[in-house]
This record gives sequence, structure tokens and C-alpha cells, in this order.
Amino acid sequence: MVEKDLLLEMMRLLYLARYFDKKAKALCAERVIGGVIHFGIGQEATDIGAVLALEEDDFLGNTHRGHGHEIAKGADMRFLMAELMGRKTGYSKGFGGDIHIFSQELGLLGRNGIIGAKIPIATGAAFSAKYRDTKQVALVFFGDGAVNQGVFHETLNMAAIWKLPIVYVCVNNLYAASTPAAITHSTPDIVDKALAYNMPGKIVDGQDVVAVYDGVSEAVARARAGDGPTLIESKTYRFESHCGFSGRHNNPEELKVWKQRDPIVLHEGRLLEEKLVTPDELETMKKDATAQVEEAATFAKESPFPGMEDWEVTPGLRTEL
Repeated sequence: MVEKDLLLEMMRLLYLARYFDKKAKALCAERVIGGVIHFGIGQEATDIGAVLALEEDDFLGNTHRGHGHEIAKGADMRFLMAELMGRKTGYSKGFGGDIHIFSQELGLLGRNGIIGAKIPIATGAAFSAKYRDTKQVALVFFGDGAVNQGVFHETLNMAAIWKLPIVYVCVNNLYAASTPAAITHSTPDIVDKALAYNMPGKIVDGQDVVAVYDGVSEAVARARAGDGPTLIESKTYRFESHCGFSGRHNNPEELKVWKQRDPIVLHEGRLLEEKLVTPDELETMKKDATAQVEEAATFAKESPFPGMEDWEVTPGLRTEL
């Protein structure tokens, strides 16, 4: 059973993840943020529930739709927003942008623009943890589209053979960009592929933050005990287009159905039903989250852009642009 304090922390993080993405979307529309941004609105329960199952020094490999992952792992939203705006105070000094956010201190292995490429990188971190006998665990997120990359199969097979401490979380939101999973997978449940690699597989309700937390916590405990990897399939749905701020959703009618299971509303309902909060307390939490996001946006806007003096190059490499 999840304790009250953790249930409230889940709510706080769900609000932060949702409002951060909504603010980033608005800033994209204003052209304050340039380039391509992928929003996790609708998928927050998967993001928050999974990451909360980790310890502070565990490793996290996340996807291009990763703001919720990073916030749950302890990232400073000011530095996240600054990186989105290309400012010097960002996690990558404004040079990496949204798709390359990285933090060694937080165990964030960085995002990647190559589909499925984070899977072997996180598995390498798990190998390192086992080699050094630190009892650390790695967790990696990837979408349903990444499952059809060869590296998914190669890596899971290796991790199973070596019993590496890693949890593979497939965020199945039913679409690889605009391609329906129904026409690209031979089985409706991606978790069935775990059988081929002799590892446990588990489906969790990706709209229920507690269900995700419980399922991933079990897998993390198994990995930390030395029993090897687990494949988790989180059935979820994104409420936005694949990327950008004005694109049309793949399936507006389907979206209406999934919005009836908004992870924010579901968790609010749980807290109210169990009398853990009052409606007024929820409103206060919302206002606090909104204020924190606004503070992050203001900080980022007021931060300077980086200059060439901020560009760190490994000795021996070419520095010409």
C-alpha cells in the first residue's frame, strides 16, 4: 500500500509535469522556444510513477518526450526551461536543446534523437553498476516504435544473459509518431516479447500513477537483488500531436475517449475519495505548481544566451565551426 506522503508527492509531480509542458507549449507558440518539442501531456502517470520507484543514485534513460521523467528525478525546472530556450543556464548550457538534456549528478543519461538508441546506453549503465557492485539500477523509457528496432532485441537478450540490473519501460501510447502500433506489431501486447528473453514481463495501466509505481517498484527490487531485467509495458496515451505546438492529433475521436482517463483527474479522484485531501488543498497544490513553472519560465527568459567562450571542447578535437 502506498503511503499518504507518497500519494501527495505523486500529485505534486503530476501537476508540475503537466503545467511545465503546457507552459512550454505556450512559449513555443510565442516563438520564445524554437525548434521541435515533444510534450508528454496525458502520459504523466507513466513518467512519474516509474521514476518514483528509483533511488536517487539510480540511472535513468529517457525519451524525447521526457520532461516528466526529468522533473520526477529531481531536475530543476529553471534549468530545464532554460535549455529549451537555448540559454546559458540550461543543463547543456543551451547548446543541446530539448532533445539532449543530460545531468550526471541526477543520473540522467541524456536523451537521444535516434529511436531506440537509449536502450543500449542505459543497459551499459546497468552493466557498470553490476561490474562495480554498487547495487544501482538503471531504468530506460522507450516508445512502442523502438521495439521494432533491432537494438531492442539485441540488448534485452544480452541483459537477460548477464542478469543486468535494469528495467525496460515501453511507453506504449499506440503511435510511433503517426504510425499506429496496431499495424506494426504482430501482437497487441508488446510485453509478450519478454518471453523470448526469459525475463518477466508486466503490463501496467499507464494512466494510473499508483499502478505504474507498484509494477515498476517490483521490477526495480528484482533488479537490485541481482535477479536481472524486467520488461514493463505501460499502456498510455499522449493528448498532443507527436511534436510541436499546433499539429493535429492522429485520431481526435480516439483522443476524446482517452481523455476520460486523464491521469491528473484519476489521481485527484483517488485522493478525494480516500479523504487524503480537500478540494481546497488540491487548488493550493495547483497554484503552487503553476507558480513554480512561471518562476522557471521567468528565470529562463532572463538568462543570457551562450557564447563561444562557453563551448567546451575535448583537447585534441577540432574546434573550427
